[in-house]
Amino acid sequence: MSLSPDAALRHPFDSAPEPGCARAVAPGVLWIRLALPFQLDHINVWALEGGERGWTLVDTGLGDARTRDSWEGLFTGALENRPVERIIATHFHPDHIGLAGWLVERTGASFAASLTEWLFARMLSAGNSPAMDRAVERFYQRSGLEGEVLAAVLGRKSAYPRGVPSVPAVLTRLRAGDDLTIGDSTWRVIGGGGHTAEPVCLHDAARGLLIPGDQILPRISPNISVWPTEPDADPLTDYLTSLEAWSALPPDTLVLPSHGLPFYGLHARAAELHAHHGARLAEITLQCASPQTAAMVTRTLFKRPLDPHQMVFAMGEAIAHLNHLIRRGALERHDGPDGVDLYQRRA
Repeated sequence: MSLSPDAALRHPFDSAPEPGCARAVAPGVLWIRLALPFQLDHINVWALEGGERGWTLVDTGLGDARTRDSWEGLFTGALENRPVERIIATHFHPDHIGLAGWLVERTGASFAASLTEWLFARMLSAGNSPAMDRAVERFYQRSGLEGEVLAAVLGRKSAYPRGVPSVPAVLTRLRAGDDLTIGDSTWRVIGGGGHTAEPVCLHDAARGLLIPGDQILPRISPNISVWPTEPDADPLTDYLTSLEAWSALPPDTLVLPSHGLPFYGLHARAAELHAHHGARLAEITLQCASPQTAAMVTRTLFKRPLDPHQMVFAMGEAIAHLNHLIRRGALERHDGPDGVDLYQRRA
């Protein structure tokens, strides 16, 4: 995820809760911050008060012991020993769905997500088959990774099950356009795409609140990646389309993002992110005046040193932009003599 400015945004809160703690952002809406063991060191999750029926939790944090301990403290603290009725996962990434299985077992809550995100989580938490391991290796070899960097990336193949040790077996499916009644509030499900295939966002029109998951963030651009399971995908088209849809919401909407601080300035931030990807596409087109591998493009876009976790996302994002340019007719992809894909600007 790359840094982007947020000068046009207004933050109603100067600071976040401490990890494992909560604060109210609106009546019946608690902002909970949980720690992550990555450079992006936190996730915001949201507890929505449902009156006598108890809490709805939006996202869960990573499936590790530290996060479980945080929830145990929250149950008796901020959540006041009141029941948890429902767990919602905005998408399948480990920091959002990682503890969903444990929370469902611990609280007896139901679980809700889009069908696509639930299926991805179920598939990936089961671990890779030998055929998938071969596909992953071939994907990164074709991208131009080699040596120690390739070995380190391939060594992460068990990363998802470590972060998501279990996924709820039973799903309440959420679709774009669904209305969820939570206490005295109605939250409309808004769809999207690009960061993942079928994320869930929640909008309370009456109170002007939006929980977008990772679809729009105040200081970083959500990662838009191509993965070995769908190497020719064009998720950037899906993401740019989803950015345009935010213009239908009121400009004074309070955005409650998964990372960073809540903010006002939804339309301005969407425009910034659209411009950010436009600039990247232009930069890549210029670089591809001569044949380039995806690894070469990645090093141009991400100039700082990257650990294996960051390299996976950086490589995926570079290929997403390359695939988008191929679909637009700006680039061509050819097989190199060593089996590595080469990208070059069309004459």
